Amino acid sequence: MAEAASPDRAGAGGTAPPRVLHVSQPNAGGVAVYVGQAAGDQRKRGWEVAVACPPGGDLPARCAAAGVPWFNWPAGRAPGPRTLLESLGLRRLVRGFAPDVVHLHSSKAGLAGRLLGRPRGTPTIFQPHGWSWLAATGPQDVVSRRWERIAARWSDALVCVGTGELREGTCAGVRGPYRLVRNGVDRRRFRPADGAARLAARTRLGLPAAVPLAVCVGRLTRQKGQDVLVAAWPGVTERCPSARLAIVGDGEDLDALNREPVAGVLLVPAVQDPRDWLAASNVIVLPSRWEGLPLTALEALATGRPIVGTDIPGLAEVVRPGVGALVPVDDPAALADEVAGRLLVPGVAEREGREAAAESAAYDVSRTVALLAAVTRDVAGLGDTPEEALADVRAVAGGLLGAGRVGFAGLDDGVAAGSPGIGLEGGASEDGVADGVGSAVADGVGSGLADGADGAEVVGVAGASGDGGGAVTPPNSSR
Repeated sequence: MAEAASPDRAGAGGTAPPRVLHVSQPNAGGVAVYVGQAAGDQRKRGWEVAVACPPGGDLPARCAAAGVPWFNWPAGRAPGPRTLLESLGLRRLVRGFAPDVVHLHSSKAGLAGRLLGRPRGTPTIFQPHGWSWLAATGPQDVVSRRWERIAARWSDALVCVGTGELREGTCAGVRGPYRLVRNGVDRRRFRPADGAARLAARTRLGLPAAVPLAVCVGRLTRQKGQDVLVAAWPGVTERCPSARLAIVGDGEDLDALNREPVAGVLLVPAVQDPRDWLAASNVIVLPSRWEGLPLTALEALATGRPIVGTDIPGLAEVVRPGVGALVPVDDPAALADEVAGRLLVPGVAEREGREAAAESAAYDVSRTVALLAAVTRDVAGLGDTPEEALADVRAVAGGLLGAGRVGFAGLDDGVAAGSPGIGLEGGASEDGVADGVGSAVADGVGSGLADGADGAEVVGVAGASGDGGGAVTPPNSSR
């Protein structure tokens, strides 16, 4: 993790450092890595920082390693009848920690955190890490887009991890105070790996020294497209019989992949540190159906490995000419052609790898966390957003989009029509429950308040006071 540029401690005027609560339903994978980096950097700056997420995964342990308090927020992945309870539980955490800014990461936190308006009126950042509608089909796609347009009303900054994500939001009609903070990679940890480093990594992993090796790292889900890569693999081995493919990760698609084994394909459990697998590879393959701006792609660049990926926003932003190739989504034949070409002609892959390592300098994580800190200070009312986070916003969107509270005007016809309101923000309701949300979220979100709604307690914080102080004891987990 890059060192913070300078601590934001109380100055001569007695200004207190910001208090920030990061909220994430994903407790593993790229989002967890990002949240851990951001919270750790802000802690180094002298800020009061805490993270709320479900138990398990590796995010609680990342918090412990960075000295950041962790709050148990037991949220499920999909929206449903418990989403309202999750939203109320999150508001209780906000009341206890009393942050200056609530930073919501990914779709579920964005839903639960803004379902009832800003959590207790606290300035709020939403960072989609891949818009919610990208994973939706049919009616869910329509509902997701409408929800994000409405929820932008309660977002003081919409932080996008890349230009592609920003463009997708504006094209979908999500109007709000966009800020561009590109994802970054820790180039002190992920370094170019030469032939000797490749051999050493393969020795540690128990892999043959000379086998042509493609590697895919990521959650095993429909989003990441490992099913397409497995379908493409026979086309690779027809031309390169000795080739091997390592798919590294866990997820809901693991059983399906195990049921139909393919020769030359190795399924490897998820690893917290992918550096050996990246270093051991000849080419990294990312057959995703959608992305924000994937950390694995940046880690591959920094390791000096070419990338064969899909031509989607996020990957197209990273895989420039000379560092790999892009193919259409769901096209096994095209994927096989590009992977096989790099395994059969190692000189091409090596040349692209050198260019990739040079390209990674534009994505150093120290720049990412510094810019995110500046945006957070602005939302807290302690500074101004740097021009760097606005310049590309203007280029993509043709000007800042509604850099303030966004109402319902201009949304699709009927978005809010007939939606039952519970109370307007700032009205009589304690938490400022917003109108129009009831019918814009997934089925059952607003149904029934069950007994025992106090499910979101502070875990591992000395004194269990909810104020974020004290040491953190991470829970038992599969790690």
